[in-house]
Amino acid sequence: MKLPHRRQFLRLAAGPAALPAVSRLAWTQAYPSRPVRMIVPFAPGGVNDIAARLTAQWLSERLGQQFIVENRPGGGGNIGIEAVVRAPADGYTLLLVGTTAAINATLFAKLNYNFIRDIAPVASIIRVPHVMQVNPSFPVTTVSEFIAYANANPGKISMGSGGNGSPAHVIGEHFKMLTGLNLMHVPYRGGAPALTDLIGGQIQVGFIDMAASIEYIRSGKLRALAVTTATRSEALPDIPTVGDFVPGFEGSQWVGVHAPKNTPSGFIDKLNVEINAGLGDARLKARFADLGGTVLPGSPAEFGKLIADDTEKWGKVIRTANIKAE
Repeated sequence: MKLPHRRQFLRLAAGPAALPAVSRLAWTQAYPSRPVRMIVPFAPGGVNDIAARLTAQWLSERLGQQFIVENRPGGGGNIGIEAVVRAPADGYTLLLVGTTAAINATLFAKLNYNFIRDIAPVASIIRVPHVMQVNPSFPVTTVSEFIAYANANPGKISMGSGGNGSPAHVIGEHFKMLTGLNLMHVPYRGGAPALTDLIGGQIQVGFIDMAASIEYIRSGKLRALAVTTATRSEALPDIPTVGDFVPGFEGSQWVGVHAPKNTPSGFIDKLNVEINAGLGDARLKARFADLGGTVLPGSPAEFGKLIADDTEKWGKVIRTANIKAE
């Protein structure tokens, strides 16, 4: 068998980068030609998982290939993220993860990847508020009243979260930093038990994501004081923002699609266009609104800036509060 000339071999090895523009266009148009895995680094049922399944269904319908959601929990999300980092950059393994990735960059002293360096942003999907909420028996109805009560009772108010370094924890620490309050953090092994104890009155306050708690707020089992986003939520339009009382405060979760670095830009752009089309679809927007989420369309570059900005923001909170991974 005659071996290819060195120059020919290098041209073949370069793959799509060496293809003429017309060939690259045809190659992109043919994508995807087989099923695509979308890895969620958490167990089924949370915001990331639900957003992944809605997005995967939309892309399957639009692109004619199955987008299959694969849950790979563990390590605070790091196991699933690293699996995508190590996957071939061929467009057939994607990652759906959100704010946790920006938090983990500082929370974990040693990671086998660098999220900003090793992952390519594809498309942001939604932004989900957290809600500063209290047990109805707690004697406050506004953020101002809460701050006054906490100042009068330093160290006596328990703030629950789904664990050290969880979004609810760092958002709560951000609130503590800006207000100077002394609240006692109580970490749980997941958001569900924290929510249960808040409803039961074992803890007094939590900065819990809206998707998990909105039905308890609507039924009166929890009292919402404020949403954590910069603007009010359509899902709870009568609830003010924390920033209305604490200037400069904003803390929320975003969720988006990512790919391994060096994934062909044509594939990324194609996915971005189709996902943005979904975010403009009234039916899909309504499904995301059920989670309390607001759609977050934009380019890969805009999504990359959001990731970088949040990585810096939450890194400062984690270092200042001396938060350590469990």
